[in-house]
Amino acid sequence: MRRRHLRKILHIEGRVYPRPWSASLFLSEMTQRNSRSYIVARSRGEVVGYAGMMFTGYEAHVTNIAVDPDFHGQKVGTRLLLTLITEAIARACERVSLEVRVTNTVAQTMYGKFGFHVVGLRKGYYIETHEDALVMEVPDATSTQYRMRMQSIRAELDQIDGEARS
Repeated sequence: MRRRHLRKILHIEGRVYPRPWSASLFLSEMTQRNSRSYIVARSRGEVVGYAGMMFTGYEAHVTNIAVDPDFHGQKVGTRLLLTLITEAIARACERVSLEVRVTNTVAQTMYGKFGFHVVGLRKGYYIETHEDALVMEVPDATSTQYRMRMQSIRAELDQIDGEARS
C-alpha cells in the first residue's frame, strides 16, 4: 500500500464500512513499517481491495480487510488474507487474530477456511452500530499442519487462475 493508493482505498472504505478510517489514520499505520503491513489488491491496475496487519512479538492481528463490492465473490479477500498470513508466518508469528462483525457470515466462512476459530466476543465493539464482534484466532500458524492448509489454499487459487487464463 502506498500513499498514491489512498484515494481508491478511501472510496472502498466508504462503501464497505459505516464508519470509515480517515486518510490520516491510514497514513499513520503505513509509516509503522516494523510493526505493520498494509497491502492492496489490483485488477487491471485499479485498487480493488486492501488489508492490514499489526505484529507484536509472536502475534499478528488483522487490522482491516476490505474488497470493493463490485469485486466480491472473486477471491480478492482470500488472496489478501493469504498474503498477510504468509507474512505473519515469515515473521515467526505463532498466533493470528482478528475481529469480525457477528452478522458478517461471508467473512466468517472465509476465516474458517483459513483455520480461524471463535475464541471470544466483544460486546458493542463496532461503535457506530453497537454491533458485537467475534474474536477469531489461529493459535498455531507456524505448525506444519497449518502451513499445509495455506499451501492447499494457494493451490486452489492457482487452479482458479489457470482456468481463468484458459
